[in-house]
Amino acid sequence: MEPGFEYDNALYCTLWGHWDNLIDIMAKSPDDILSKKIETFLAQLHFCSDEGIVLAARNDLLHYIDHAMQMTPMPSIEI
Repeated sequence: MEPGFEYDNALYCTLWGHWDNLIDIMAKSPDDILSKKIETFLAQLHFCSDEGIVLAARNDLLHYIDHAMQMTPMPSIEI
């Protein structure tokens, strides 16, 4: 997976509820922190009945994805 694109994919899957794809991203991502944030969110989503805790884990994941996207240079295409 090219650098930076796992963050785009993780953001899309988190916002649209594609949990199976999010698990694939978690397994294949070279970013250990992203993998751990995804793992925590999915565990809370599956096992926790408190909606506030699930939303906090989701927001934590989204915050990390936003931070990582800002810190990762995206490839540009020269015309």
